Amino acid sequence: MGKSKTSRYLASHPEARRKRLAYQKKVNKRPSEVKKRVELTRIARKKGVYGNGDGLDISHKTDGSTTMEKASTNRARNRGKLKAKR
Repeated sequence: MGKSKTSRYLASHPEARRKRLAYQKKVNKRPSEVKKRVELTRIARKKGVYGNGDGLDISHKTDGSTTMEKASTNRARNRGKLKAKR
C-alpha cells in the first residue's frame, strides 16, 4: 500500500512535519479528545476487540450510540471536514 500525498509531503519537508506533530500533540491533549478515546477504549475492551488485530473500531453514530465498524471506514469518514477547517 502506498503513502498518501500528505505522508509523502511530510516525509520530504521536516519543518512541516514538526509543525504538524506539534499541532497534533496539542489537539490530542484536549480534554474532549481524551474523554472520547477513553470511552471508546473502554467499550472496545468490554467487547473484546481491543488489540486483537481484527481491524475493527468502535464508531460513534449520529444518535450518540456506538457500533463496531471497519477501522479504515471509521477513520476516513470525516477527512473532508478536517481539511476544510485548516
